Amino acid sequence: MRSASIGAVLTGALALCGSALTVAPAHAAETGVEIKKVSVNGGKSIVFGISRTESFTISVTASDDSGISKDGAFLQIEREKGDDYWSYHGVPSCTAASTTTSTCKLTVQLERDIDLPRNTLAGPWNVYVQLSSKDGDLYSDVHGTHPVKRRSTLNVDASPEPVAKGKTITVTGKLARANWDRYVYAGYTYQSVQLQFRPKDSSTYTTVKTVKTDGSGKLRTGVTANRDGYWRWNFAGTATTAAVRTAGDFVDVR
Repeated sequence: MRSASIGAVLTGALALCGSALTVAPAHAAETGVEIKKVSVNGGKSIVFGISRTESFTISVTASDDSGISKDGAFLQIEREKGDDYWSYHGVPSCTAASTTTSTCKLTVQLERDIDLPRNTLAGPWNVYVQLSSKDGDLYSDVHGTHPVKRRSTLNVDASPEPVAKGKTITVTGKLARANWDRYVYAGYTYQSVQLQFRPKDSSTYTTVKTVKTDGSGKLRTGVTANRDGYWRWNFAGTATTAAVRTAGDFVDVR
């Protein structure tokens, strides 16, 4: 099994390994600690490329009649699939909003000597929350999941330019995504990508057709030149890979 890793926690607290979680799970309904809100990365997917300088934040707002204690707080996001396991975790900084409610926040900054997850671990990760009240109540449980995805790249080239009206425009490109096992971007094969067009005098793109990448992640298709405008590729993303779209490539039709 690959060992778990964590980036440095900006609160200054020492990171704990996943095996250190020995507290038996307890639900808020049994303890009095009520989880009001959990936010991971501001609600957006966590997306890692091949750089080990990424960061994200886990924030939990909770309440208890006696208030939330700063002691015993622990936040974690983790995934296990087969023999592969990865975790980012640590002790959050808790700030009281009232006598009963506090928000605890953990900011994780990956370090240059800390590896990224394996490719197999892209997808939904469990969000683990452990908080205690000032009178000793404990909440310790998985609180939903959050997507962790591989970053994607995409480019476009529409040619020839200029082109005679009624002639064929060839639009090419390549879709790639981060390979966490090798620290490179590799072609994302056999994926559906939308070819979109925006007329020169418009601000709206319309999907013209859907094209699949080949065995190298490359895209190629032909369209008829009717009017001046911008061509772009749009990839909607998958459960493991982030969405991406190109800027528009302008073609002058004469």
